Amino acid sequence: MISISDSALKQLASLIQADGKNTTDTFVRVGVQSGGCSGLSYDLTFDEQKKETDQSFAFDGITLLVDKKSLLYLVGTTLEYSSGLNGKGFVFQNPNATRTCGCGESFAV
Repeated sequence: MISISDSALKQLASLIQADGKNTTDTFVRVGVQSGGCSGLSYDLTFDEQKKETDQSFAFDGITLLVDKKSLLYLVGTTLEYSSGLNGKGFVFQNPNATRTCGCGESFAV
């Protein structure tokens, strides 16, 4: 299971609408890719296609899609949105990460 904070949910809905799309036809794809200074990096994109092998998580009108391989690394993760003094953007709170880089965009398990 993946969770999403209220602030991230609002920001995603705002970004989808700003892109001229609606939340019923646009999914948020969350994934993990090889790369980054810690070995794995997070990927967050919009998608209009749901694959058969995707796991979906619905939150108040926003649907997150996660492929099976990425889900292994993301179980228990919370997607948050920070707009503090240290910068703003989406932040992954991943309990499976044993090491993260300084910017928080890559991790190792």
